[in-house]
Amino acid sequence: MTDHSTDILISGGGVAGLTAAAAFGSAGFSVLCVDPAPPVTEETADGADLRTTAFLQPSLKVLKDAGLWDRLAPFATDLQVMRIVDAGGKTPAPRVTRDFNARDVSDLPFGWNLPNWLLRREILARLKELPNVTFRPGTGTASVLTRDVEARVTLSDGTRVRAKLLIAADGRNSPVREAVGIGAKTIRYGQKALAFAVTHPEPHNNVSTEIHRSGGPFTLVPLPDRDGRPCSAIVWMERGPEVLRLAALPEADFNAEMTARSGALYGPLKLETRRTVWPIISQIAHRMWAERTALIAEAAHVVPPIGAQGLNMSLADIRVLLELSRAAPADIGNDRMLDLYHRRRHPEVAARVAGIDILNRTSMRGERIARDLRAAGIAGLYGLPPVRKTLMRAGMGVRLSA
Repeated sequence: MTDHSTDILISGGGVAGLTAAAAFGSAGFSVLCVDPAPPVTEETADGADLRTTAFLQPSLKVLKDAGLWDRLAPFATDLQVMRIVDAGGKTPAPRVTRDFNARDVSDLPFGWNLPNWLLRREILARLKELPNVTFRPGTGTASVLTRDVEARVTLSDGTRVRAKLLIAADGRNSPVREAVGIGAKTIRYGQKALAFAVTHPEPHNNVSTEIHRSGGPFTLVPLPDRDGRPCSAIVWMERGPEVLRLAALPEADFNAEMTARSGALYGPLKLETRRTVWPIISQIAHRMWAERTALIAEAAHVVPPIGAQGLNMSLADIRVLLELSRAAPADIGNDRMLDLYHRRRHPEVAARVAGIDILNRTSMRGERIARDLRAAGIAGLYGLPPVRKTLMRAGMGVRLSA
């Protein structure tokens, strides 16, 4: 066995864990990040994450401070308009449409969309520039023992690590969360999501479109053109058996069904990537800290992919944890700091998890009266300018008191 000492050990090398490594490394802390699976950084490779992430405005500062934004900006697609569509009539044709233009509340777009596989590639390139950051793919966390002054972690290769702060970024089934005895509340919807990319004849004009009918939203998020054709990422949420049926359809049949589900808003849709299937749950940890341990990202909270909240909540975790660490470096990882982290993040996380849970349940409803009520809500509530601006700011992740 070998010993390793570091300021911060990050367990989990997904987008959130890697971003945390870049953020803390850029701030001058020594960081070791581990993950049992090597990251997949090519779109066509087996295991590639074909989902995309829309970084909302508050996340931009985190990315800049981590030295990531200059790398990511050339690949990002602006999200200028958020379009909500109700297609809950007898056919999937749109019957109510409301647009939210970022110009009404900001000089910047709502956010910027990037593929998850590309995020991993560019974040890893940034980590290689930081001499105080070590990333060890293929290595997991085997055991955790915490003391008042440090966390003592044994890795799967036998390495023993002593860290002032252990950050759990190891997913919804977090081994670290379990090891430190933190429980979580989980809500299952019987839903899954299909994630893939398409091309279409009509330009998206930097409009992100969320179409509601039943089973969950069908969301098209702008991507850069592909081979000269407008391109969008799609997340299609439905009941689990229906998603599995759709995933198994021949491509021509799938193209026809998704075009119908989209209301043909952008013309005929053509599948351009593999279809990947993801389970949909809501989950929130009972606490976001234990001795010498902080939970971030899906180790702390999971939400359905509505309103681009998931990874933006994770970056808010990183922002707050980093602010507290920089304000008092000598206190990094102590109980006072971590309790303050919990008190700053957990109430907001709980509110967003609850709000997205309601939105998802509403979107799933398929009976006619529920569809009609949803359409009336979109047409009426979203049409009131003061409410409209409040919803837009909340959707961007901006504190409503700001």
